[in-house]
Amino acid sequence: MITGQLPSKIGAYDNASPIPEDTPTYAHYLRNAGYECVLGGKMHFIGEQLHGYEYRLTADIYPGDLGWSVNWDDPYTRLEWYHNSASILQAGPCVRSNQLDYDEEVMYKAKQFLFDHVRKPAGSRPFSLTVSLTHPHDPYTIERKYWDMYEDVDIDMPKVDIPKDQQDSHSRRLQYVCDLEQYNFTPEQIKKARRAYYGAVSYVDDCIGKLLETLKNCGLDDNTIVVFSGDHGDMLGERGLWYKMSYFESSVRVPMLFSYPKLWQPHHVPQNVSTLDILPTLVDIVGSKLMPDLPMDGVSIMPHLKGKDVHDTVFAEYMGEGTVAPMMMIRRGSWKYITCPADPDLLFNLADDPLELKNLADSTDEKTKAVYDAFVAESKAKWNMKAITEDVLRRQRQRRFVHSALKKGRWTPWDYKVPDDSQDKYIRSHMDLDELERRARFPIVDAHGNVKKLGAPSKDGSASAFEVPHQAGALGQ
Repeated sequence: MITGQLPSKIGAYDNASPIPEDTPTYAHYLRNAGYECVLGGKMHFIGEQLHGYEYRLTADIYPGDLGWSVNWDDPYTRLEWYHNSASILQAGPCVRSNQLDYDEEVMYKAKQFLFDHVRKPAGSRPFSLTVSLTHPHDPYTIERKYWDMYEDVDIDMPKVDIPKDQQDSHSRRLQYVCDLEQYNFTPEQIKKARRAYYGAVSYVDDCIGKLLETLKNCGLDDNTIVVFSGDHGDMLGERGLWYKMSYFESSVRVPMLFSYPKLWQPHHVPQNVSTLDILPTLVDIVGSKLMPDLPMDGVSIMPHLKGKDVHDTVFAEYMGEGTVAPMMMIRRGSWKYITCPADPDLLFNLADDPLELKNLADSTDEKTKAVYDAFVAESKAKWNMKAITEDVLRRQRQRRFVHSALKKGRWTPWDYKVPDDSQDKYIRSHMDLDELERRARFPIVDAHGNVKKLGAPSKDGSASAFEVPHQAGALGQ
């Protein structure tokens, strides 16, 4: 998402894969365009923790080292950090969780960043703030306020129930890897897990509302581009599966919203677009240009935002836990094609089959066979599966070896450490009095209590990007 490139292009195969430090990200592009680029929340960076951001407001919630490396050499041994059945078995309300601890820290720091920004002197750079929340996510638990929102709601059950022995080979593998195959969860257990997830969605809704309210209170709402996107969905019991790691709609389909009424009006985009498209779209919106001759898989969706009928194709790759070989997807129009050297191909026409029940890869219908043959040829031309598999295995082995060595003797963490700014915070005798006065109260008032001005104009009048993946992002002035 942050690079606009597919995982195989940059070696980002799983959640323990470092991104090469010289890979351009949207933070690099926006920073070059004059924005102050700041990250609050999770980003799964391994090793290098900034990748174009000037600083982070928080540490990541997940490890910044090689500890979560996947092992295709021994794919059926469950590692301690894998998803497991406990999230479903233990689903329910909580008083507190580490995910709530984290997201509330992210929210506080994000709002404080906006308050600090608006109290800067005139002429300050516009901002690009990424606010990345971990909710909604397993484990399926949420504080009672959000659990109780669904007290009298008839929680829907999964629409598709496929016996385990009739599932596709990748789904059967996921059943084992995620420790699901030995359980037949009761309707009550399923409803509790889904209820907690829905509560977490409502929690995120409230978080986004608070960020938008802060923008408004700071006078930044009219000149801020707001982007909201998820990074993955959750099967929530559909087809007997939970969590992510598959290309079925509940897992792979995520919300994406771009808001900036000065350039486009609210509408639904019917075409297929991807999180890969965020980088080129932001570059397009702020009036910058992609670097020529550098790889880019994403495509600007600015034409989509302006209501034009344009590209309708998404490519996706998965080389993480649960598969044993590269698993690729092409989505074009209503067609979805999934291919993996270890599994039979899957082909669905979602216009006729939205629940993805009819695999058409072996169809004898002449038109359907032509669609399938075209996808097969396209995938073979696009992906060298043998070379990608060899590279994945080599990097997995390297990372496991290096991590095993680093755990011996003195441990040096790679995780981001937020600098302590207490010496330059609040009221200090060494601080400039004008700076203290600017921070003393917002909006600034004159001697009679009349508001003097609202907001801190940027030097060029440009908008800022503020992103919230579950993530929201904003580009704001």
